[in-house]
Amino acid sequence: MEERLRRWRLVLGGDADGTGCALGGADAGMDAALSALYGGGPGAGRGAGERSAGLGASAPRVARWLGDIRAYFPSTVVQVMQKDAIERLNLSRLLLEPEMLEAVEPDVHLVGTLLSLNRVMPEKARESARAVVRKVVAELESKLAQRTRAAVTGALDRSARTHRPRRVADIDWDRTIRANLKNYLPERNTVVPSRLVGYARRQQAVQREVVLCIDQSGSMAASVVYSSVFGAVLASMRSLRTSLVVFDTAVVDLTDQLHDPVELLFGTQLGGGTDINRAIAYSQGLITRPTDSIFILISDLYEGGVREEMLRRVAAMTAAGVQVIVLLALSDEGAPSYDHDNASALSALGVPAFACTPDAFPGLMAAAIERRDISQWVERNMS
Repeated sequence: MEERLRRWRLVLGGDADGTGCALGGADAGMDAALSALYGGGPGAGRGAGERSAGLGASAPRVARWLGDIRAYFPSTVVQVMQKDAIERLNLSRLLLEPEMLEAVEPDVHLVGTLLSLNRVMPEKARESARAVVRKVVAELESKLAQRTRAAVTGALDRSARTHRPRRVADIDWDRTIRANLKNYLPERNTVVPSRLVGYARRQQAVQREVVLCIDQSGSMAASVVYSSVFGAVLASMRSLRTSLVVFDTAVVDLTDQLHDPVELLFGTQLGGGTDINRAIAYSQGLITRPTDSIFILISDLYEGGVREEMLRRVAAMTAAGVQVIVLLALSDEGAPSYDHDNASALSALGVPAFACTPDAFPGLMAAAIERRDISQWVERNMS
């Protein structure tokens, strides 16, 4: 009973919460940290006795608070509280100070905030910001790179079919059986294959062209981070020729920075308008082998350019044989806000538009390389 009251006291906050439970030691510190962020403050319309503290605009106080929450809460909770603090208390300006950056728990949302401040960041804070971004990128690469390479490499091998597989392990039994159903022997309940369908040996030449076209409007911050990491991983694979462009109302080709995703991220400029049509027009010029190309547009589809021309360009790409996929988000943030009319128009052209989590992206790339029906893949894997 006492433990339950203690927990209710921490949830409710304030001394007049009705539990009659006093806090001390670490519990008091934890309550103070929560109050600083989630307190209503004077005039906030909260009941008497509820949390009413705040962080104000004091860099030393915020730095101490960041240290406190790291001591009291696990890193996943710390990341949520940091994100809330930046949004609720407008702490973006304070993140330009090196001592603040050294106190935070690095995560994707923080990287997005830092990138949005990139153009106004003083030089003394830039190296600290790079260290934060570098740590997050390294963690994402270690988590995602191996799975992505394995999925893509396997898909490239499977997509190269041969009628003369060299080993039993190279035979695609599903396709072989379907190709030989006419040779079914009822009396033996078996199929006698007259021809085999198998996987060719891995080729060293470029087999697919991949173009990642990334909307860098402010709402796409997490997607920009994940896309840059995936782009760097794909660019490291010799069987792919990977290009990466980012856009707002202008288009910037960052392909030459794919070897260093940290530099790539600092080459983006989050915020501003959106001209998807112009970005697609530029991307069309990067595609030299349409039937072997995958174009992935990562955007919430709020078009500030010429919508009809944008749709015509997509239709032309698909007619030429390009595998076109639209990701409304590439993040773990749940259902995104997006332009439903444009998504429906793309769907009518046979182009799937959906949000994708980073964990699902390697499988999506494998399906695209094998030219499977992406809409069916989404139904099976994303529902």
